[in-house]
Amino acid sequence: MRGLSASPQSAPRRATFTAMLALFWVAVCIVASPGITARAAEPLQRLDIASAGGVTHAFQVELARKPEERERGLMFRRYLPKDRGMLFDFGSPEPATMWMENTYLPLDMVFIRADGIIARIEAHTEPMSRRVIAAGEPVLGVLELNSGVCDALGIKAGDRVIHPIFKSR
Repeated sequence: MRGLSASPQSAPRRATFTAMLALFWVAVCIVASPGITARAAEPLQRLDIASAGGVTHAFQVELARKPEERERGLMFRRYLPKDRGMLFDFGSPEPATMWMENTYLPLDMVFIRADGIIARIEAHTEPMSRRVIAAGEPVLGVLELNSGVCDALGIKAGDRVIHPIFKSR
């Protein structure tokens, strides 16, 4: 007569099922967490900034080309490595405006003309702010970097950004 106890084969199955269920819930929590967001669809790309003094600063950037990528930007991020950033490509020059809603990290916003020349920098933007930050003129792109990077590296308006979206003259 068989008792009500589980068979010796069911214990490993139960452990496997429990482990799979735990992994599923971890995956659900990661995807649902607003603190962890997916990068832009394209892989990291190299971007250089050539300063007036002849020094070139290299960064790895996420490229935001699609409207939904540009809209999300760096929202909900809690960390950005100091050599990384996000480059917003508008496709053609436009009078761009940005804001910091749902963005936890203070940033430097670098507004870049179609020829790659930095038009202006809005340094040390205020996290979570809805204040509109305007380019002041039509720009092809905006580069977002960690707050203070431009000051620390001496990056200024008039410096040249080197990346394939900008035409060299």
